[in-house]
Amino acid sequence: MNPLLETAALPELAVPPKRVVGRIDRRVGLWHAPAVIAENNFIYKSLSNWAFNVAVGCSHACRFCYVPSVATIKQAAKLAEYGVEDPDVEWGDYVLLRPWDEDKFLASLRSAEHTPRAQLKPDGNRAVIYCSTTDPYQVIRHPDPVRQRELSAHARTLVRRSLELIRDHSTLNVRILTRSPLARADFDLFHSFGRRLVFGMSLPTVRNDLSRVYEPKAPAPSQRLATLRAAKEAGLYVYVAVAPTYPECDEADLRATLAAVAELEPITIFHEPINIRAENVARIEAQARALGVQLKTEVFATRESWQDYAVQALRTVSRLAKELGIEQHLHLWPDKSLGSQALADRMTNPRQYLKRLEHWWHRVSEWPRANSTEK
Repeated sequence: MNPLLETAALPELAVPPKRVVGRIDRRVGLWHAPAVIAENNFIYKSLSNWAFNVAVGCSHACRFCYVPSVATIKQAAKLAEYGVEDPDVEWGDYVLLRPWDEDKFLASLRSAEHTPRAQLKPDGNRAVIYCSTTDPYQVIRHPDPVRQRELSAHARTLVRRSLELIRDHSTLNVRILTRSPLARADFDLFHSFGRRLVFGMSLPTVRNDLSRVYEPKAPAPSQRLATLRAAKEAGLYVYVAVAPTYPECDEADLRATLAAVAELEPITIFHEPINIRAENVARIEAQARALGVQLKTEVFATRESWQDYAVQALRTVSRLAKELGIEQHLHLWPDKSLGSQALADRMTNPRQYLKRLEHWWHRVSEWPRANSTEK
């Protein structure tokens, strides 16, 4: 038996201590449904075909996040049973880890493994992403230290056990996407996948002060950059999501971020300007007011003003990538709404503009190969 599998059994979670009561206890704990591999619904991302999400909710509390308005809101009725009154407003305050059921996980793994390639989106690289609606290496915060340690141990072994099973019982690829330096603890496991695993982090900016507004509980960009460098030194295949960049990310900031990323020699550099999603603008403005920071939220005033901002951001990043010699690794993520005919008609060459969008939407992101001739 693989020695890693022998030590990876999930710890039994004790019943939450009765002496700690309150609403937060219900909002940080265990979800009712187990963690399994499920098809994802990415459009024009070229990230993966499946996702493994360890939790409902995320402690990073990114103010721009689309998940509560697109995915979690659908679970509002069930979340109410855990004390979550508004999944969008309370985003970042609830983290409900999924239980582990190895039989169900293996069933989902077999289902993914045996899915005919013809039925898969070609841009998914036959990969499972950790994670698409939460972070696999987030910090679990609970008022009772004993319960916090139990939940943290559960989260860690949940990730390791599932990865070991994917490695040893399938031929699937894995894409890690996180904002947390806690991922360093699993570099050994990542390395054991060889070319089947790529490690990436979201790094919208290298400015720690700006990150505190948009990602108030996430690790600082400086910590993420250090983690990416460590991953490169550990021999991992690295990619970076410079996403989502903010209106405050001017050309100087974008250049500094891309220059830092270029040093990592990543296999792919994704980029996406921040999008308007339900209540995320209100959440961003509230966080800025709390910190006494003035933001450039005027770009969100109208659909047209946001589109103009987004197109300009994409063009700036594309130009800078060319100047820095990393254009061949760049993969832009233009929102599908940027393909409207009304917007195209505002361009100097509408047909060329729409043709470029189609290029980015159908681009397949890189995956490590044994050599240049491998098929």
